[in-house]
Amino acid sequence: MSGGVSEEERRARAALTRVVEPGDEHGGRWLRELGAVGLLRRLTSVSHDDALTGPSEQRIHGYRTRAVRADPDGDLAAVEACGGRFVVPGDPEWPSQLDDLGDARPVGLWVRGRPDLRRWALRSVAVVGARACTPYGAHMAATLASGLAERGWVVVSGAAFGVDGAAHRGALAAGGATVAVLACGVDRAYPRGHAELIRRIAEQGLVIGELPPGSHPTPSRFILRNRVIAALTRGTVVVEAEYRSGSLVTARAAQRLGRFTMGVPGPATSGLSAGVHELLRGEAELVTDAAEVAELVGDIGDLAPPRRGPVLPRDLLDPAGARVLEALPARGTAATADDVARDAGTTVDEALGRLYELHALGFVERHGGGWQLTPQAVRRPNARRGGP
Repeated sequence: MSGGVSEEERRARAALTRVVEPGDEHGGRWLRELGAVGLLRRLTSVSHDDALTGPSEQRIHGYRTRAVRADPDGDLAAVEACGGRFVVPGDPEWPSQLDDLGDARPVGLWVRGRPDLRRWALRSVAVVGARACTPYGAHMAATLASGLAERGWVVVSGAAFGVDGAAHRGALAAGGATVAVLACGVDRAYPRGHAELIRRIAEQGLVIGELPPGSHPTPSRFILRNRVIAALTRGTVVVEAEYRSGSLVTARAAQRLGRFTMGVPGPATSGLSAGVHELLRGEAELVTDAAEVAELVGDIGDLAPPRRGPVLPRDLLDPAGARVLEALPARGTAATADDVARDAGTTVDEALGRLYELHALGFVERHGGGWQLTPQAVRRPNARRGGP
């Protein structure tokens, strides 16, 4: 792989992905202070020094044991065999926004797929949510993802059941770009029920992870994986989440990192939307479609269209005509031109002129010496709340 990273550095970082768990800030600090080659050398040295401070001796012994057993050449060969590569800080493909994680930054990323990760990450949005989502949640995730993909955004998620899977499928169905961030080795399909989906993502998009080939997921790895999703993207959208949902971890990590945090509202009675609603009561932005997401995370000019109901004939009246129309009783009773002029705040001649115009437009009709609304004008769907 091209770039300013030596093969010794790459091998050391590959080995360290077997040693340092994702998000381990002790390991991250050592890596920052000693460098990958220096840290690996100290962990595999028979003589112990004082450079490795922080964790207990028992934990440091665990680091040393894993370091001695690491086989970076074998792992690099395994990822190459499945069409992948190992990307590290200093590579042209490294997404620099991951550096915002500080000492919790990934040691490196194992990647499957042809696209350039750095370029894709620059215009990406995370769509996450409940595994046991409702049909509404699956529909909203797929619709959001396909709309974002059609606008040229990369959809990032975790390949889990529920909202994650719906988001990936929505992007793929639109012929768009999607990235799956796994909590296991990129050569493994987890969950197994998503083996075909993950294969499609690797062919059309990218599958990435911090753990070396063959690694299995654990509950803590799922939670720590979420910080990568948050840091990698411009913003995170949560579609359905309970109060203790892992997707809320992603959203709160995005908030801490200064990324946009968004939520799709659901029924107030749904426990699966309770966590989203709690986010929306705080700093998160409410979104209902891809256009609103793009307006938040995009550049100047990525504006969502204005929201309004259908344009009705009465909306096209000028202010004077609208005032005369509003002055007529809504109960089917007739009013004289004098009554209309008084209630509309105009002269009788002006009121008569406007009434004849409204008659031609089908809004009013004459009954003897009075005027009243037509049945169509009485049934006005855009009447003001609390109006007659």
